[in-house]
Amino acid sequence: MLRTHTCGELRSEHADQTVTLCGWVDKYRDHAGIVFVDLRDRYGRTQVKFDLAEADTIQQWARGLRYEDVIQVTGKVVRRPEGQENPKLSTGGVELLVRELTVLNKSKTPPFEPSTTALPNEELRLKHRFLDLRRPDVQTNIILRHRMTKLVRDYFDEKQFLEIETPILGRSTPEGARDYLVPSRVHAGMFYALPQSPQLYKQILMVAGFDRYFQIARCFRDEDLRADRQPEFTQIDVEMAFVQREDILQTIDGLILRMVKELKGLDHELPLPRYTHADVMERYGTDKPDLRFGMELVDVADIATACGFGVFTKTIETGGRVRGLRAPGAAEKYSRKAIDELTEFVKNYGAQGLAFFRVKSPTELDSPIAKFFSAEHQQALIERLGGQTGDVLFFVASTPKVTSAALAALRNRLGKELELYDPSEIKAAWVLDFPMYAWNEEEQRWEAEHHPFCQPVEEDIPLFDTDPGKIRAQSYDLICNGYEAASGSVRIHDPAVQQRVFNFIGITPEDAEDRFGFLLESLRYGAPPHAGIALGLDRWVMMFAGCDNIRDVIAFPKTQKAADMLTGAPSTVDAKQLRDLHIKTDVPR
Repeated sequence: MLRTHTCGELRSEHADQTVTLCGWVDKYRDHAGIVFVDLRDRYGRTQVKFDLAEADTIQQWARGLRYEDVIQVTGKVVRRPEGQENPKLSTGGVELLVRELTVLNKSKTPPFEPSTTALPNEELRLKHRFLDLRRPDVQTNIILRHRMTKLVRDYFDEKQFLEIETPILGRSTPEGARDYLVPSRVHAGMFYALPQSPQLYKQILMVAGFDRYFQIARCFRDEDLRADRQPEFTQIDVEMAFVQREDILQTIDGLILRMVKELKGLDHELPLPRYTHADVMERYGTDKPDLRFGMELVDVADIATACGFGVFTKTIETGGRVRGLRAPGAAEKYSRKAIDELTEFVKNYGAQGLAFFRVKSPTELDSPIAKFFSAEHQQALIERLGGQTGDVLFFVASTPKVTSAALAALRNRLGKELELYDPSEIKAAWVLDFPMYAWNEEEQRWEAEHHPFCQPVEEDIPLFDTDPGKIRAQSYDLICNGYEAASGSVRIHDPAVQQRVFNFIGITPEDAEDRFGFLLESLRYGAPPHAGIALGLDRWVMMFAGCDNIRDVIAFPKTQKAADMLTGAPSTVDAKQLRDLHIKTDVPR
């Protein structure tokens, strides 16, 4: 080994020992004949001291050191003089008095220093990701990711799950997001697809008798990106046979408890709270509400009908809804200009406007539209929303879908801006009984809300012929801090039921055999009842790290345009490669 200790290891008990450290020059200070260097590796930092009067042979080299040079130093560990300790460093009680210096590698002047607090733009950091990954914050996130992955493997191993790898090169079965396609050289004009998830393979594993499966699975989706999405991502994939929904929920409850306790040092009561999809949509306007704070949505249709404000009354008359929420203590924080900004914000979600009232007293509201509301109606609004003096009441009048989307987004923004929750808290809950189908207005047809392999709730099966919009799926999402953190379902294991579901969403028996024949054939050979779930590993690490951007917890992420700034991917390839793959690239845009 080139070193005897790491840069985060030395303490007072190591005083007078001769040790060797290796690392990067993090900071450099020349104080009149004494050079101080903070030497950094992933374990921490240690101050090393070059007393040039005592070590003339290394004087020139020491003064030639610069940021990010890689060096090896050997010397004696000494306690820092009293009063000169650095309590911010775990090694701050000692320093290394250098006797030998070897420059292992010189660094060019870096475009930014990993220790800086003034970070450059993300594009520059991703282009020089090898420097960005030296930042202690990023390294902490990657270490957290490792610990979480190990914890997951240990947990499922204890419960007799087997980790089984499934293929990366598979068949395209387009449902939902677009596939990433890989052309075959051997089979001209044919393609593999990268897996959006191991869904079909893990169901086949249940048929094969591996009743407890999990995998840290790489998945790929060619979809529009955002802060919590990547084109390639990692999920904790789980499937169990001879189980019901409750077995999945209890198993994952135990995993979340273990993660929170071991990685955050916190407790989480079990079972995790459970809500129906209809319940969270009504109370929060979204199927993934942030439960770290309240601010629930409130329907005021009866008050809106009776008041003199035309926008409210006309909305109710045309079948719309008027719903609102209370922003506690927001009257002082939000000026009229700030509220105008919130109005523009909700317009992004389809709302035509944002009505607001400042609560002046327990019985009186202040607003440009307050004159349209009698004293009785003003007091009714205050009581309905639980308003207190100094609060602001916000309302959206529109279709049920728009009121949900606009107020859910407004609630999230207000919760953050008003600091209504502890950012370090982890608040997880289950959302159950999702609709089986969603109506596609553009294509005028029903389509699967999750995927077409979800088992419908038994008592809802007769609704196929009468009211399919009310059919509930035996599906479930685990939500956490405003994110969909996991999703799963009880699977269809009866081929006849599976074909009925396919028929309903327009997949004929011939189409089904062509696209999913290998799965359907396996179901005909004694498929057990089974269920599963997939947790987004990247999102869980992001939440536990307290980040807002999933790219901060992935070693080599893509940008929001799915580009790898480090390597320059995607890139063109030469003509010979294209010929080998039987591909022409002259298709017009």
